[in-house]
Amino acid sequence: MRRNPAPAELEPVEVFCNTATLLHGEDDLARPETAGGWLRAHGYPEAVSPAELAALAEARETVRAFLVERSSPEALDALNRLIRSVAGAPVVRPDGTFALRPVGGDEPAAGIVRTVLEALLRDGLTGRHATRLKACAAPECRWVFYDRAPSSNGLWCDMAVCGARHKMRAYRARTGGAAGKNA
Repeated sequence: MRRNPAPAELEPVEVFCNTATLLHGEDDLARPETAGGWLRAHGYPEAVSPAELAALAEARETVRAFLVERSSPEALDALNRLIRSVAGAPVVRPDGTFALRPVGGDEPAAGIVRTVLEALLRDGLTGRHATRLKACAAPECRWVFYDRAPSSNGLWCDMAVCGARHKMRAYRARTGGAAGKNA
């Protein structure tokens, strides 16, 4: 997609959510070899089991669903369940930042999800970044992007792709699909 990346504080969320490109049917977490490459490239331990890969993909979709509809009770419940599954009560570090503590045995997948959730909770819910990290409004896409528009009203990951498709569908719906038939 063509947008500039999210600020460094939110990059873990954006990069994690975009391990799947739904529009092209690609998923970096679907196979151990592609997952290993993605994990290595982002500084995570690459030895994760198939069950952990499935858990990572499920966590990704939970975060993405929250970014699609932040006020949805279902999305909020799922996000809260995800947080409880990988983290205990947060701890405050000496520098004033917070960290999520591991719950029980600390599997690599849980550590990755905690890193993403820390970034989301710290910078994606309140403050200057609140509501700027979004998922594309196109249901077949849902690419996560940082909306840099001054009004923060962007809907599409890429206006030339998803925005244009939406506009064409709306046009066809208004004209009854007759456009181009008489040409």
